[in-house]
Amino acid sequence: MIALTPGQPAPLGAHFDGSGVNFTLFSVHAERVELCVFDESGFEHRYDLPSRSGDIWHGYLPDARPGLRYGYRVHARSL
Repeated sequence: MIALTPGQPAPLGAHFDGSGVNFTLFSVHAERVELCVFDESGFEHRYDLPSRSGDIWHGYLPDARPGLRYGYRVHARSL
């Protein structure tokens, strides 16, 4: 399984740099954020976003390309 590297906290969203995709997500209450990536068969691979800068969670997925299907699972304590 490919591991996420820390990536950069900006810009927000998913940004392809020619070699992979940097993912960022703003969340005040998150204690953990998972990036969920779906392959061609619909199988889900989950990766913990490894870095946090203030309220910005971020990670870089090498070799990811535009068109990648993804989502997030955000874990937080109940308020």
